[in-house]
Formats: sequence, C-alpha cells, structure tokens
Amino acid sequence: MKSLDQLSFDTRFARLGDAFSVQVLPDPIAEPRLVVASPSAMALLDLDPAVAEQPLFAELFSGHTLWDQADPRAMVYSGHQFGGYTPRLGDGRGLLLGEVVNDAGEHWDLHLKGAGQTPFSRMGDGRAVLRSSIREFLGSEALHALGIPSSRALCVIGSSSVVWRETQERAAMLLRLAQSHVRFGHFEYFYYTKQPEQAQQLLDFVLHAYYPECQQDSLPYLAMLRSIVERNAELIAYWQAYGFCHGVMNTDNMSILGITFDFGPYAFLDDFDANFICNHSDDQGRYSYSNQVPIAHWNLSALAQALTPFVEVQALQEALNLFLPLYQAHYLDLMRRRLGLTVAEDDDMALIEQLLQCMQRGGVDYTLFFRHLGDQPVEAALNVVRDDFVDLAAFDRWSEAYRARCAREPGNDQGRRERMHAVNPLYILRNYLAQQAIEAAEAGDYSKVRELHSVLSRPFEEQAGMQAYAQRPPEWGKHLEISCSS
Repeated sequence: MKSLDQLSFDTRFARLGDAFSVQVLPDPIAEPRLVVASPSAMALLDLDPAVAEQPLFAELFSGHTLWDQADPRAMVYSGHQFGGYTPRLGDGRGLLLGEVVNDAGEHWDLHLKGAGQTPFSRMGDGRAVLRSSIREFLGSEALHALGIPSSRALCVIGSSSVVWRETQERAAMLLRLAQSHVRFGHFEYFYYTKQPEQAQQLLDFVLHAYYPECQQDSLPYLAMLRSIVERNAELIAYWQAYGFCHGVMNTDNMSILGITFDFGPYAFLDDFDANFICNHSDDQGRYSYSNQVPIAHWNLSALAQALTPFVEVQALQEALNLFLPLYQAHYLDLMRRRLGLTVAEDDDMALIEQLLQCMQRGGVDYTLFFRHLGDQPVEAALNVVRDDFVDLAAFDRWSEAYRARCAREPGNDQGRRERMHAVNPLYILRNYLAQQAIEAAEAGDYSKVRELHSVLSRPFEEQAGMQAYAQRPPEWGKHLEISCSS
C-alpha cells in the first residue's frame, strides 16, 4: 500500500495540448473535512484506507494541496443536451488533476468536482454542493457493487464554504475515478468546430490508450466504434435489467468507455413503471426509463456523425446497426439470470415481457420481487410474491408458465436460490435512503452516509441489523423530485 505522497502520475491527456484542455488550479474550499471515502476505490490507487483519516487527505481533495506531478486541466467538449446541440460545454466545475498509474500498470483519472470556476463555467460558480456530491458518490459506488460498469468515487470532502442554489448550502468536493473522462461530446466538439487534425489526434489517443486491440484491424477507427457500440449495449442492458434511470443522457454525459458517467438526477425504480421519469426537469420524458435504449442508440449515432471524416458512412451505419441486437442479447441474458434460468429457450423474452406487464399494472417493487422470488422453492415463492399483484388472473397465468419453465431447468432448489441471490440485490440505492443520509450530513452527521455506503457495498449479502435498508419505501419516498441542480 502507498502513502498519499507516493502516487505516480502520467499526465497523458494534458500532453495532447491546449486545444483539448486549459490549465486551471483548484479553488480551495474552507475547513475541509472528510464526509465519506470508498476503501475499494482507494485500492485502485494502491492507497491504504487508513490514509483517508489523515489531514492531508482532505487537503488534497479540497484544492488546498496538489501533488508535484499533478497538472490540473479543465477539458473542453460540446454535446447534445435534451436533443439540442450546445457548441461548447467543458468542465465547468471539475478538473482533471492527472492520471495515476497504479502498481498493476492501470491508469486512473483523478477528477475533482466542485473545484471552482473554469473558462467553461458559463456563469456558474464552479462549485458542487454536499447533496449532489453525496448522491454521485453513493450512485457510482452502488452501481459498481452491483456489477454495473461505472465511474468510481474515491471520497466526498465537506466544508464550511457557502454556496447558493435555491437556498444557501455548503460546498463540497467529490473525487471521481475513471480510466478515461473522454466523452462523445469531445468528438462532437472537434467535428462541429471543423478541427479535423485535433479530432484525429484525439481518435489516435483513445485508440492507443483504451482500445489497443483495435489497432491491428484494417480499419482501426471503425473497429473502435464497434467496441464502443458493444460496451454501451451491455451498459444499457444492465441499466434496464436492474431498473436504473440515468436521468440526463446527453451526449456529453456518455463515456467513450461505455460506463455510467456524470450522475445527476438518477434513480433506481421502486415500483416498476416503464414510463418512469427520474429527472424533474425532463418535462417531455426524453430520458424516461423506457427511452434509455433508443436514446443510447441516438447518442451513438451522434458520435458516429463526428467520425464521418475518418470512416465511410455505410460502415458507420453497419456498426450502429449492431446496437439493438447486442442490447437484446445482453438484456435477455441478465433477465434470465434474475429469474434463475440457466438454459435459453425461444419464449424467454415473452415470459419476461408478460411479467413486466403484470408488474406495471400492480405497482410491484422491482427489486424486492426478484429477491423474494429466489428466497424459497418455486411454488412457495410464487405464493408469497402473488400478494403484491393487482391483476391476479394475469399473474397466475404467468406463474403457470414460469413454474413449467423452472421444471425444465437442471439442478435443485438450493442451487436456484444461490444463483438468484447472487444476482438479485437485497439492498438498492433508493432515493429516500439517499435523502435521509444527505439531510443527516447537512446537519453535520456523516454516519448515515457511511453506513448506507457500507450496506450498498455488499448488495447481495444479507447484513445483520440492516433490515431497514431492505424495505419498500414509504409513499413519500417514491415521489421525491430530483432535478439537474441536485
């Protein structure tokens, strides 16, 4: 394990030059104090979790102190926001401190959110507030624990600095980790500003750093796009299978690595609702749960458009056409696992769709249904979950089909239970749980954030004394309004 001053930096992105980012120093926040840290994220940097309690830790991740090798940069990019193109966005409140190389040779971006104004702040103050920092920390770490590709969160640092949103709040900083912070919007920026040399420079950088296997292909840029399409197909399949709603699927929030990125008004489904909109600002429902699949395809098309100077249009279209069948294959595989099925059958998608229709009509808790379905042998489990449904005749028809389907599966009840509990979480990050932890933290009590993070770090494992985190939400907890300012 390393101490904080032993991190090794390689500022690869900074070396691309000033066309890609601007050097900006962090603006420190006052009286920094640790709110929460992730031991598993710290391990990616070979850091001992104990160093989070050192004063230097809070100083580094609140802008007071920098490593000698760090080269803080605000990245420039553009993007389609709610379908409309914004010519220049960029890091308006975040800084890429640099890339740390761990002992395994992996590069990890250190990105500090809430670090103050940059040339891309667009009239903003460049700050992040405590509630939004906690939400991103919890969201990214919860997704990772579920096995869903995501950026990581090292820590949240609180402060006494005051910022104004709708009301007076406290500033905070979040240290985010990812192997890259390059977005679809990076390529859009150089395409629409007609900078083909810089676009190709960025393409070559991403190809060499993150998709080296594609360099051997006769058309390496096309091969890279195919890989990006496949990664995003798998990512969205995970979102849909586990009921995760991103809320702001703008192209500047889509990672070139196909990971969940830039958390805002996200939410996990409580009651199943295919039309659920988690972002209070999304008046038209563009980023509703059911729209995430076509929007991901649309975003990939925007990326492909930016690659037209380098790849033939027909070839780009053929790569895009891979998205839906890849998504469907990944989604079907995940849902089979959630239902405890190991052998593929032709009617499995129909079985899944019929179940979701029953859940939609009855407002069934999406997470707990699958968990409880695996708690007991099939017949007993079906009798338990039946009480949650409104259209009992429809559920009974589905139950009959599922019972017959399970009878054709190999193995025994114990094996089925173990398989289902390994993929169906008992604990999920519900909005009301996050809100309770945030309110406590705003009052100076960080214990609830830390406990919630600890529970969510082991979502599939029943934890003694943590039953409160495995309950259906109260009615008020299902209707919290989360907007982009959150």
